[in-house]
Amino acid sequence: MKINAFADVSLRALMVLAAAPSGALLTTQNIADSVGTPYNHVSKAMTKLRSLGLIEVVRGRTGGSRLSHAGRVASVGQVLRQLDTRTDAAECVAPGGNCPLINECKLRAALARAREAFYRELDSVVIADLPGSRQMAPVFDMIGLRPGL
Repeated sequence: MKINAFADVSLRALMVLAAAPSGALLTTQNIADSVGTPYNHVSKAMTKLRSLGLIEVVRGRTGGSRLSHAGRVASVGQVLRQLDTRTDAAECVAPGGNCPLINECKLRAALARAREAFYRELDSVVIADLPGSRQMAPVFDMIGLRPGL
């Protein structure tokens, strides 16, 4: 199953924040550089993550973002459910109208069950457990953040 680009950027941002040294605040630009994504996309993701309570934001010259307690204990499945903006697992509604097969369609229901099974499988994966120090060391080095900060 494929996740949407917004959810992908959001999960990568959460992973960077989860790997940051305790108490460290990362700017949106730091996170954008870390995940190789344009600032505007990451900024929108950060706004959504804040509204979901997954990150805390400190304003000001020395401000930035860090993972909240809720973000540390959130599962990937839980986050994806909140970020998935699709109303239907299948592309059943065309610009010109509904699919002529939509009445009593069993495929849509089967795809919805499959999507939920995908999320359920990810419910056991906690965001804070995803990034490893070996994985993140080059990322933090690239943005000039020392792991022992």
